[in-house]
Amino acid sequence: MRNFFFILTKEIRSYFYSPVAFVVITIFSALIGYYFYNIFAGFSTISFQAQTDPMVAAQYGVLNVTEFVIRPFFGVVSIVMLIMLPMLTMRSFSEEKKTGTIELLLTYPVKDIELVLGKFAGCMGIFAIMLSLSFPCLLLVAFFGDPEWGVILSGYSGLLCMGGAFISLGLFMSSLTENQVIAAVLSFASLMVLYMIGSSAGFVGEKMGIILEYISLHSHFDTFARGVLDTSDITYYLLFAVFFLFLSMHSLESKRWRA
Repeated sequence: MRNFFFILTKEIRSYFYSPVAFVVITIFSALIGYYFYNIFAGFSTISFQAQTDPMVAAQYGVLNVTEFVIRPFFGVVSIVMLIMLPMLTMRSFSEEKKTGTIELLLTYPVKDIELVLGKFAGCMGIFAIMLSLSFPCLLLVAFFGDPEWGVILSGYSGLLCMGGAFISLGLFMSSLTENQVIAAVLSFASLMVLYMIGSSAGFVGEKMGIILEYISLHSHFDTFARGVLDTSDITYYLLFAVFFLFLSMHSLESKRWRA
């Protein structure tokens, strides 16, 4: 555990000693704020029109702030994560390989699992800071409306689970190359395929459609956004993260043997 905390501390410091953390957090917050403004402004406009126009009121029915603002907001955050988290993980192992410090690190009495988990926890720490900056948006919704806090809690739980899956895959891609750009592109492309693959379920057979739905990263997030904490979805994200962390360990092990 001592080595784990050493790696974790080193990882978090390295993010803030470089401009990476500040750039990623700033862009993430700007995108989230922009899309939140659009969603909330759209809801406010529809609410105002529904009060003055019975046709609009009949079209939308009961206007619920959770349904019209909170759930779309979580969907937008998950898409922004898809873009930003590869930028966060791209340097984890790639930079160590490029600068040669990975060889030095592997000579220390540090187990591969401690190294991988330390870097994973460091990325999760930065991601948790990023995600916490989106919370004031929901406080603003609570100030003007009456959102369901159970949905907010489950939504953030789902985003943390999904973020863990994204980061584990990004770490694995970073362990394969010393080029940070290639690591980011590979991570983004892989995550995009796994995120969107569920949309192809309707174009294939029933059995294949069920498989694609299960593999999809997005379909497992839907239940969280509806306010349901399903253990099967939590287990999926947990197994996904464990699988790619395991692959990262084997990638490091192969490098240790080649050294």
